[in-house]
Amino acid sequence: MTTRSQTRTVVFDAAFTLPGIGEELPAGAYRVESDDEELGGVTWTARRNLATYIHLPSIAQASRPQQIVQIDADDLEVEAALTKDKQP
Repeated sequence: MTTRSQTRTVVFDAAFTLPGIGEELPAGAYRVESDDEELGGVTWTARRNLATYIHLPSIAQASRPQQIVQIDADDLEVEAALTKDKQP
């Protein structure tokens, strides 16, 4: 099995919360890393998420002590959609 790591920036325009993180996080750009595993078949290829991590605090506050927190990728996508939905 082949494992792939990807890094992306997720931007929240409003404060948000994620399960497993005991505080509201401020709006901003956050670095998110995902590790995926390739699931190969005879005629198809798919990927399964192994782990997703968010780097805290946001990129703009990088001078503060940092921590990396494992999160559920689905929770991140739901929160991004909810935050976008809250915008006027």
